[in-house]
Amino acid sequence: MKLVSWNVNGLRACVKKGFLEYFAEVEADIFCVQETKLQEGQIDLPLEGYYQYWNYALKKGYSGTAIFTKEKPIGVYYGIGEEDGEEEGRIITAEFENFILVNAYVPNSQRDLARLPFRLAWEDKIREHLTNLLDRKPVIYCGDLNVAHQELDIRNVKSNIGNSGFTYEERSKMDLLLKAGFIDSFRHFYPDRGEAFTWWSYMNKVRERNIGWRIDYFLVSHHLQKGMKGAGIDHHIMGSDHCPVVLELEI
Repeated sequence: MKLVSWNVNGLRACVKKGFLEYFAEVEADIFCVQETKLQEGQIDLPLEGYYQYWNYALKKGYSGTAIFTKEKPIGVYYGIGEEDGEEEGRIITAEFENFILVNAYVPNSQRDLARLPFRLAWEDKIREHLTNLLDRKPVIYCGDLNVAHQELDIRNVKSNIGNSGFTYEERSKMDLLLKAGFIDSFRHFYPDRGEAFTWWSYMNKVRERNIGWRIDYFLVSHHLQKGMKGAGIDHHIMGSDHCPVVLELEI
């Protein structure tokens, strides 16, 4: 099966920039999006053959996640019990017969790190959620995780140390998640590949020069390691400041 995750940075805008064409081309079994930036009733997506599940933020034009899937899940759950996170529409958990998928848009710590304490507490809650799910079934965790985990995952290392998305604290939370039983699917196949980014600033010619960060992931619980067939980054796909990431898996 093929899974795709993409922070679309406003789905209505992304639809005008080729989202539906890419969606048809990639033919994913499950397609997850983050930062939809819309409310219920503000878009009608003609995705024939897919069930659609949405988690909207209460604040208009902010955050939001969605899952589009060919197979109907056994159950779909929103948030993980924390009031703030649910208000921001950041998490959807979909349970299937042989695995559980969690699609997330992880909070940004903000440029001045004002939201770093909230972010770190959020990380602890999502890790607890994921490890609890592991007691039931294998787990796939995907989305915009808003952290460049290794130095390989960022172009300008020295100038970004301590910045939002590349703090020691945020990177350490990713360490804990991997130690809890998860595998970074891209690094599984490409442990030493640099210059493989998923987000670029909108500043002039930054993307053309590939000055980016890898902050979008598919993390797979170790139960599914043997079934992983490939992981990729569709860096050529425009429409957002992020590009889609892909996981191919046999379950």
